[in-house]
Amino acid sequence: MAPEETPGSSPADGHGVLQRARETRWRGQEFADITKLREISAKHERMAAKNEARAARLATRIEKLRHQATVQREKAQTVLGLIPGIEQQMTQHERDIKAATERTGGVAVTSDVTSLHYRIRKLQQKIVDLQHKSRTLEHRAAQKTQKTSELKIKADRYHEHARLEELEAQSCRQRADRLQLASESSGAPSPEPRETPRDTTGPA
Repeated sequence: MAPEETPGSSPADGHGVLQRARETRWRGQEFADITKLREISAKHERMAAKNEARAARLATRIEKLRHQATVQREKAQTVLGLIPGIEQQMTQHERDIKAATERTGGVAVTSDVTSLHYRIRKLQQKIVDLQHKSRTLEHRAAQKTQKTSELKIKADRYHEHARLEELEAQSCRQRADRLQLASESSGAPSPEPRETPRDTTGPA
């Protein structure tokens, strides 16, 4: 059969097929780039959400520690509040000792007097124990407060990481949108016949 009888065998048609093949390849590459950018954006969004979740867990732990520290300080104050009553008992015992000594003229020491001395010593020991307990509670509260400060720094770091990840995700989304818009606008007014493949636009 003669060459002029085979459709599409002219150099112009061959050039058009080659041009369409190149455009298809370029658009396929653009589609791959857009997909990759959206994938990277989703990855950064996932990391941002993960960091925010970590910060939220730390915030809950911080509030728990703050509550525990407040409770322990209240207990410490309650313990110290018992001491004035004990001191009043000691003062009363000292008055009783003085009165008993005056009755005997200071010559004989009765069992009542020694019993009162013993009670005073026990009350003194009780005051020391309460003071020690109060200081222990205050120390524990201070440790929890220090821990909350450390966790607050850590939570702020997670918040900052989340913010940076979100900015990176937003940048990738914007690049993908610009690339998709450029791909669609460049592919819209085409002088070639519209038999082009389906990959002219990026994902919705």
